Amino acid sequence: MAYRKTPAVQDRLAAAKDRLIQCATSVVADVGWANASVTAVAAAAGMSVGSVYQHFPSKGALAVEVFRRASAREVEVLGEVLRDGSGDAAERLACGVRVFARRALQHPGLAYALLAAPAEPALGEARSEFRRRYRAVFTDVVREGVAAGLFPQQDAEVTAAALTGAIGEVLVDPLSAPTGDAADHLVAELMAMSLRCAGAPSATTG
Repeated sequence: MAYRKTPAVQDRLAAAKDRLIQCATSVVADVGWANASVTAVAAAAGMSVGSVYQHFPSKGALAVEVFRRASAREVEVLGEVLRDGSGDAAERLACGVRVFARRALQHPGLAYALLAAPAEPALGEARSEFRRRYRAVFTDVVREGVAAGLFPQQDAEVTAAALTGAIGEVLVDPLSAPTGDAADHLVAELMAMSLRCAGAPSATTG
């Protein structure tokens, strides 16, 4: 008869896997995908290399899970502001861009890894998936702004794709990393650019 893991064993395995992913995320943020070896991740997590492979069949599989979890959190935060935040669609668009940019600049190593760093080939599909998810939340707020007369008539999906690409491109080089006034200026310019992209008649960023 096949062995069935008890709930207690399953809980321990799930906790170990979560810790492994958390440690792998920190390693990637520090040294990038290329240098985040299974050995380095295992050492950070206080596990053996063999234990890592009990949870993930390959470095690529671990990298994809790290990427998915970290990116999912960023999409979630952005979505909370764009869909559920206070203010009209233009105000929420500017606020969402500000929050996204600030989070990236506060965690430049991880943000660069998620946005642009050379990575395992397996991450290509995951990156495409999350670009679509970012576009979806931008599309919703642009459509709302059009319906409310805040933005001119436009293809909201095209504008959302432009925003997704432009924001990431603008942030990539500065993640090495401006601070203080330079970061403030960059964030303000990103907010204003996003409102111009959507066609807001004024670009008050606050």
